[in-house]
Amino acid sequence: MAKSEWHGPFDPLSDPDEQTHLLSVLSSFLSYRRHAHYNGTHIRRQAFYSLPSSHWTLLSSPPFSVLSSLSKLDDLIDAHAELAEAIFKVGFKAFLAPRLDSEWVAAVVPEKYARDEFRVYAAVMERLGVKAGRADVDKAKSCVNQFYREWSAEGALEREKCFDPVVGALNAEFASRALTAPDMDRSELSVLAPGAGLGRLVFDICRAGFTVEGNEISYHELMASSLVLNHTQTARQYTIAPFALSGSNHLTRADQFQTFQVPDIHPATDLARAAGNSRVPADERMSMATGDFCVLYSQPDSCETFDAVATVFFIDTAPNVIRYIEAVRNCLRPRGIWINLGPLLWHHAARPPPSDSSSDEEMKDSNNNTHAHAHTHADAGIADPGSVELTDEEVVALVEHLGFTIEKRESGTIETGYISNPSSMLQNIYRPSFWVARKK
Repeated sequence: MAKSEWHGPFDPLSDPDEQTHLLSVLSSFLSYRRHAHYNGTHIRRQAFYSLPSSHWTLLSSPPFSVLSSLSKLDDLIDAHAELAEAIFKVGFKAFLAPRLDSEWVAAVVPEKYARDEFRVYAAVMERLGVKAGRADVDKAKSCVNQFYREWSAEGALEREKCFDPVVGALNAEFASRALTAPDMDRSELSVLAPGAGLGRLVFDICRAGFTVEGNEISYHELMASSLVLNHTQTARQYTIAPFALSGSNHLTRADQFQTFQVPDIHPATDLARAAGNSRVPADERMSMATGDFCVLYSQPDSCETFDAVATVFFIDTAPNVIRYIEAVRNCLRPRGIWINLGPLLWHHAARPPPSDSSSDEEMKDSNNNTHAHAHTHADAGIADPGSVELTDEEVVALVEHLGFTIEKRESGTIETGYISNPSSMLQNIYRPSFWVARKK
């Protein structure tokens, strides 16, 4: 990313509720190993030994060897935990460490751990006493699995289906503009990528030579993207087994336990190789903004900032998609383009309106554990009440009604999975809509 890893107006440690949430996210990565072993193998062993003794004895022996499989799963969990703990360290150093008093840290960390960075951070977290909530624990698990889609060689097929059309549309837009401005550098085309996830689309857009700003509200994904983009030392540094923790629909144990090395490339090295695509260095063309998309990009200071907005598997995260369309329209320059690819799996379907009796925890759950900083902004963004589920035809009509012209539209021509195991007995396939709209 750029020299400053994240930017945006919101300081999570300035608000008590947001600070608690941030600490819960950090704790979810820190406690990944313990939670995964408990839920992944401890409970399974308990259930296995609850079988009649003659049955579990039979299944303990070849060719079944269930206990050996659980031991293998323990090893894979430990490999996952190395990645989760690396994400924890990146997040701790970025968000928490700068605010800590060194004398207080020295007082709470046992001297024998003083030279062990991970132990120091873990001791601080223990003293702070915030434990990860269930939603954050689940998010940490899915975030680790997300590395398969975005940063493994085997995930390239999903990326080709979902990211390549976006980069292709940006290339076409640049080529069109260059017809009237032959000296135009690719860096002069500025792109916003909301819902940036683990940063691969942002990286791919930057590698193509454009200037790109990712936007992400999830601390889990911000920390994970920072690890892979800024702090990995080599390609294939970590090992993941994203299908191992689910015991269903596998043809063989080898299918269940297949491993993948991430990231498939070393981002900094790969960007250096692509330096010829722009006259501007990559670290000056790539950045990440943290915060609610609606809030950040509806502001006057975001007005007419970008030449293109690229949304992939994103717009269905909107309770009210009109808010997203308005934010895109606000931040696009005149004649700018909006490239969208994704399904409509509405994340906030039938979200109940808030009531005076709703607890804070209930509100977090109903908002899919998305923190939109409603307590510090008059505009609550994604936390605004209400939701609506539209068809693809209705979304496109709404985009046109709100100031865009659809220049390209395809539906049913792209088929892709999402963190899909090609060997599984169950296959979920998306046929996402793909369109390019131009701001009038």
